[in-house]
Amino acid sequence: MIVSTREMLLKAQKEKFAVPAFNFHNLETIQTIVEGAAEMRSPVILAGTPGTFDYGGRDYLQAIIEVASNKYSIPVAIHLDHHETFESIKKSVDLGTKSVMIDASHHPFEENIKLVKEVVEYAHRYDATVEAELGRLGGQEDDLVVDEKDSFYTNPDAAVEYAERTNIDSLAVAIGTAHGLYKSEPKLDFDRLAEIREKVSIPLVLHGASGVSHDDVRRCISLGITKVNIATELKIPFSNELRKYLIEHPEANDPRKYMAKAKEEMKKVVIEKIKMCMSDGKY
Repeated sequence: MIVSTREMLLKAQKEKFAVPAFNFHNLETIQTIVEGAAEMRSPVILAGTPGTFDYGGRDYLQAIIEVASNKYSIPVAIHLDHHETFESIKKSVDLGTKSVMIDASHHPFEENIKLVKEVVEYAHRYDATVEAELGRLGGQEDDLVVDEKDSFYTNPDAAVEYAERTNIDSLAVAIGTAHGLYKSEPKLDFDRLAEIREKVSIPLVLHGASGVSHDDVRRCISLGITKVNIATELKIPFSNELRKYLIEHPEANDPRKYMAKAKEEMKKVVIEKIKMCMSDGKY
């Protein structure tokens, strides 16, 4: 069954590993992510943006993930990634989604808190957990584009007030990561992360981990990150292998065949990232 992220993130926080949150887009990517996690005995979070739900349909995708979660004895959570409105979150919570992210980071501080509190009050009624973001990441996530010059880091003192006033279950922090691929090696503010961890007790989330080095992600985990978001690094091997197959086999017309190799290449990255997060063998 689909679970919330509450217990898996608290376990990760206690045992000093992180739960990987992989962005999915369709049946094939859901199958690949969950099968890879099951092979590694890892908890897993399937994260979907508003664009993904618009493309696949909230009810369709919810049903696929419910089937996938019932096939294996690992915790599987469906998570709403970077949703910006109460209405879009309510639709999925009403369908049974147990983990949501409300991204109000583009609003002023007080407006951010007001919107997040509204989501928390509704989601907690249905035992759903809420993640929110303070500070903004550069790059692009779905249709949301943030220029690097407009991104800013999470203030540790503001994070304390934010967590207390909103009653969120986890906090996404901005410490120098960005969505998409990096133009240069990211410079992460580890001291800032350590200070946030010292002052804020709830689980912390790292967005924009695609392209961040294995060692840097591990260091973030050692400093308190309990959920690591990965999107772009999954899409690239899938699309590259699919493109390669279709070029080499121009007569191909059966998606059951031309999707197979793409799924294999994507699963390799799923397994690699699970090992990076040290979540393998945890269930």
